[in-house]
Amino acid sequence: MNTPPYSQSCENNKAAIATTLVLCFKHASHVLEIGSGTGQHAVYFAKLLPHLIWQTSDQRAYHDGINAWITQAPSDNLRRPLTLDVQHPWPIDHENAAIDAIFSANTLHIMSAEMVEQFFIGVGLHLCHDGDLCLYGPFNYQGQYSSESNADFDRWLASQYSHSAIRDIEWITALANAQQLKLIQDISMPANNRLLHFKKQV
Repeated sequence: MNTPPYSQSCENNKAAIATTLVLCFKHASHVLEIGSGTGQHAVYFAKLLPHLIWQTSDQRAYHDGINAWITQAPSDNLRRPLTLDVQHPWPIDHENAAIDAIFSANTLHIMSAEMVEQFFIGVGLHLCHDGDLCLYGPFNYQGQYSSESNADFDRWLASQYSHSAIRDIEWITALANAQQLKLIQDISMPANNRLLHFKKQV
């Protein structure tokens, strides 16, 4: 693949997300991005966070696109994608790299409920003590949509993927707490999205 894939939503939200990640990951040294998708976020964030390693990952079908972006906009601290499926053991070599931050954008509403549960189990296994987890996307509160556009989006998800849905933040927080992750920030983002910042505490 010579022409990198393009997502307009990634272009629209990357600056707002970056403003928060610069603060959340200011002490991080090795970030694992789960579900790198097109790769646009990775090449943008890696340049803004030169003090850390940004490790991309996704299912194998997305690697060509991610690699095309990395080839077009390389950074010394940006790593080519790992093959990572949350339902299988994660390919993390802790002897060579301690994961002290994890980032994922617009993934939990695509995953099935079982996959979301496995996602948090994986985070619990691989994120270092005192590490940071940042999740970007739409979330419901007390079973209610935060906007009509999110309600429309959830109906569209259900029509396309029967297992997908916008998740309730209370459920997400409970899954995180079970892995010793505490929600320390719930940040409003453009287009009725949120950025949830968790800290792993023992």
